[in-house]
Amino acid sequence: MKNFTPALLRAPRFGDARGWFMETYSEARARAAGFDVHFVQDNQSFSANTGTIRGLHFQRPPHAQAKLVRCVRGSIMDYAVDLRRGSPTYGKWVGAKLTAEGGEQLFVPVGFGHAFITLEPDVEVAYKVTDVYAPDCDGGIVWNDQTINIDWPLPASGAILSDKDKILPTLAEFDSPFEYDGQPLEPLAAL
Repeated sequence: MKNFTPALLRAPRFGDARGWFMETYSEARARAAGFDVHFVQDNQSFSANTGTIRGLHFQRPPHAQAKLVRCVRGSIMDYAVDLRRGSPTYGKWVGAKLTAEGGEQLFVPVGFGHAFITLEPDVEVAYKVTDVYAPDCDGGIVWNDQTINIDWPLPASGAILSDKDKILPTLAEFDSPFEYDGQPLEPLAAL
């Protein structure tokens, strides 16, 4: 699989009096855009409350995952963090607002941590992944790491986290298994 930096994807919607239709993923379109990935599993999450944070997550090799993330109900701020050892953009992040209404999708390559925060209640997020979930390869960085310094749009009530996400290591404590591929993190480009 070719390496990439994160990209914001927008599939066209075709509407009429009934509503709209869109192809959420097309292998032919992905290949034409330069993506050579093979998705093996679809996942979906539901978050009841505004301010729910899931992440910063990744899977280590040999089950490292690229992800294609979209919000199917509500809205989120979605983030990808460069975790590739030796990258000049190591620890830097990009983010995009993903909405069910807009249909935006964020591609998160292998070597990047992934996280999102819900911007409203009752949010559902669906994502395709390039490898199966492997608990022994599961990893993460604490969401509020000061080196990464994500500008979270937190509600007044604060973040809602899983017990697991509260105790993840910092970036300084992390020994990255991901190697830099020569392509630094760039601002998100819409494809």
